[in-house]
Order: sequence, then C-alpha cells, then structure tokens
Amino acid sequence: MVEVEKLGPLIGAEVSGPDISTALSVEEMSEIEKALAEHAVIVFRNQKLSPDQQLGFARRFGSLEINAFDKHALEGHSGILKVSNIREGDKDVGYADAGSFWHSDMSYTKTPPRLTMLYALEIPIRDGQALGDTLFASAVDAYDALSAEMKETIQDLKAIHDFSAKKRGVKKPVKLSPEQIAKNPPVEHQIARTHPLTGRKAIYVTADECTGIVGWNLSEALLLLKTLSEHVVEPRFQYRHKWQVGDLLIWDNCAVQHVVERNYQFPPDRRMLHRCTVNGSATF
Repeated sequence: MVEVEKLGPLIGAEVSGPDISTALSVEEMSEIEKALAEHAVIVFRNQKLSPDQQLGFARRFGSLEINAFDKHALEGHSGILKVSNIREGDKDVGYADAGSFWHSDMSYTKTPPRLTMLYALEIPIRDGQALGDTLFASAVDAYDALSAEMKETIQDLKAIHDFSAKKRGVKKPVKLSPEQIAKNPPVEHQIARTHPLTGRKAIYVTADECTGIVGWNLSEALLLLKTLSEHVVEPRFQYRHKWQVGDLLIWDNCAVQHVVERNYQFPPDRRMLHRCTVNGSATF
C-alpha cells in the first residue's frame, strides 16, 4: 500500500509503503507517479539501496541520462553521478558544484530530464542539525500567480539556455572544459513551458543559465529573465528539504527549480549523494 503525507503547502510529500529496492507492481508505480505529479517533490525515507537498485527504480520512470560532468560518475555505474564536497588530496571525489544556484537540471539540453533522483549516503551534521538543505520552488504555482498581462507577454517567448553560463554561477563559477561547452551548445525553450503530463504551465527560466530571449533586445531580455527568476523563487512558492541519511528524493524538473544551502565545508563536513536523472521530452 502506498501512503502519501504532504510536507509543504504547495509542493513536497513523503511516500511510504512500497519496497523500492525490489520490483514494484504496476499499481504501486501508478500511485508513485500520481504522487510525483501532484506534489512535484517526493521523498522515500530510511532507504538502503545499492547502485543497481537505485538505477533499477529510476528506469521505471524512463531511460537514464548521462550527465555532462560524468567524470564524477560512480565507478561501474555511468548512470549515477556522485554529488559530494569530499576531497582526496587536491581532487574532488564527486561533483562539488552541483546546486550552486537556482536552476532546473540540465535545462541546457534539447530534451531536459524529466526527473532527478538523489540518494543521501552522507549528510553533514553540526550541533545536532543537518546541513545542506535543498530548497525547491514551484515554477508551476509561480506561473499561476502571474498577472494576466505577464502571462500574455511570455506566452510565445523562448529563452536561450546556455551551458557555458555556468561559468558565472552566483556562489562559485563552475569549472567547464572546452569539450563540455562544445558538446552543449545554447538551446531555446518556451518560457511558459507546458508540463507534458499534467498540462499545467510553468515558468522555465533561471537568471544564471538563461542568456537572452529569442527576438528581444539583450538588455530588455535580461531584465525580464531576472524578473521572472526572482518571482519563481519567492518564499511563498518554496519547500525546504532537510536531509537525512537514507533519503531518496525525486523531483520533477519541469515543475520545480532548486538550490542547495551551502552552509557546510570540507573538512570536517562530509556530504555524499548519488544522483541519477531520467530522460524527458522537448519543451512546448
């Protein structure tokens, strides 16, 4: 039996009942899909998953994506990206810059991933409190709250999503190789994106990865992108996830944006999560 407990006023829910380490029934998957569609961010607590079990569960939602930072992939499991601040000598064990600013995962691709799945293996604790919360903002509810005039303005507009814009991340510039940039040229996506399953509209822009609007003057485009981006992440649209070891968190990349609260530092704080993403479709 699948049970769902709402965690936030707009988004976020805890799902319990099914054993996601094993083969799930069609009915169980249907209920999990329903919970994800309704709450956009769902968590399964107290999990003990092997990499193969995590990937097996992820494949129930669709085919896997390989991340642009696959040099930090888990050995023997290219579909899992190690997200970690841990260093061995002068080298990062995993992708340390993940979640540095508000974004929707891999929006710089032509077919952005449908969902992201993040499994917590190590979470930093200080004075009894978990560090590194992940904040989510509902881009769907943010769209609904726009004025009729703004909805009309953005109805047919496309924003330019540029992978190389990661170089100017708010907290810390992301290190990109010429090869990574060459493999990920700028793409265009609808600003008012339609969710492929629910049909609801979402604001699909972030000021730190969008570099313009098709057909618009640059300064005017950047101003609108900034206005929309700031609107999406207003506190009224947010859910804060406080991590526990064993959390398996799944979020809908069309419906939400997210950012990590970087209040931890290695050493002594250790953070290690395994991330995989499931393929999506072209935006419309």
